Amino acid sequence: MHTFTVAERDVTQAWVAACNKLDRKDNPDRTGLHTVVRIADPTSDDQVFRAELDRLRTAHGLEPLETVASTLFPAALAARCAGPGELAERYRRMYPVLKRYPGNRRGTYFGRLVSYPAASKVSVDQLGTVIDRLRSQAAGTKMAAAYEIDIADAADETEETGSELLVHAAGKDNSYRGFPCLSHISFQLDRGGRVHAAALYRSHYMFERAYGNYLGLGRLLAYIAEQAELACGTLTVVAGHARLDGPLTQLRPLLTGTSRLAA
Repeated sequence: MHTFTVAERDVTQAWVAACNKLDRKDNPDRTGLHTVVRIADPTSDDQVFRAELDRLRTAHGLEPLETVASTLFPAALAARCAGPGELAERYRRMYPVLKRYPGNRRGTYFGRLVSYPAASKVSVDQLGTVIDRLRSQAAGTKMAAAYEIDIADAADETEETGSELLVHAAGKDNSYRGFPCLSHISFQLDRGGRVHAAALYRSHYMFERAYGNYLGLGRLLAYIAEQAELACGTLTVVAGHARLDGPLTQLRPLLTGTSRLAA
């Protein structure tokens, strides 16, 4: 079993470190199990590096990293909304149209956060609930984490179950591959008033999805912290199965810092 844990300052450094941990001669499949990537400042990355990575992605028929990030957090829409309530409402109105696009047929991650398919058939806005709960905790006893269990769906949560965003819907998401690879996101509040996030993926493709996922998760964390009047903390991403996919020969100069632009 090949595994690793990396802890880096920003999205770019964390992604590069994780890819390099997978790209080893003693790991011919370029895969890992139960991998951990911790990012101290998940709102920061090297934009020159990102542009170079985007060019390589485009050459291989992949969408821009911003598109990947927006499936987790629609930053442009959020900037035009007065708060999380308006953001959730506007996104829900857009959701049927978004689901017509290739790749969105089964939904988007952010769609699951503001319109979770609960067993009661009434969609649940988890985003607003998490923000309200964190704001309430910050004003009171500052509970660090509250007994999260992923058996019940979001509609069954009580104040004691903690601050968690469910993505995977039992009984609905039965495919072996594809959406959603992200299972859930949980949030922890430290005594200093900083919100930290932990995201669990069943599978993570490093070239195709991971960098954009890190960007989106970091923006989501920052938004939740800001709306709860708290500070943004660290992001930790755990992947049950991670794979270094993509054109390795062309990707390695970026990972080793020998690319013209990455250098």
